Amino acid sequence: MAKPQAEPVDPKQVAQLAQSVIEADRFPYLATIDGDQPRVRPVSPVKTEGFTVYVANLRGYHKTLEIEANPKVELCYLDDHHDQVRITGQAEVLHDRVLLQEIWNTNPLLRQYLGDIDNPELIVYRIRPTRVRFMREWALEYIDVPFEPVVSVGTPL
Repeated sequence: MAKPQAEPVDPKQVAQLAQSVIEADRFPYLATIDGDQPRVRPVSPVKTEGFTVYVANLRGYHKTLEIEANPKVELCYLDDHHDQVRITGQAEVLHDRVLLQEIWNTNPLLRQYLGDIDNPELIVYRIRPTRVRFMREWALEYIDVPFEPVVSVGTPL
């Protein structure tokens, strides 16, 4: 049996290819560290700007403690063609009220489940990328994706 060959990737298209994978995967996996043990779970981002991803969380979830102890995280996206995007970054609690309100207004599930934007259980993490990589199925090597950091109005980097 012949080794499968990956479709070639035009370097000028890698950012768009990566964005397409992100758009196709509604439930990427979030990796955190729990002491010396990696933990991974599917999440449902509430907003994505370029390669900056926002993930809602409840204060009582264990990943809150994990991220508080070590904000280095990684998201892994996979599409139906098995192309991958890995976003390595830093998670930070979002305090920008304007952006929180925008996220709240566009997410009926958050509103239904939590009832009020000021619910003390609600945490929204902004995952700021430090590295983005794309891999086509069977390529067996990642391509670094160029990206511009997203700066929200009123929120310093």
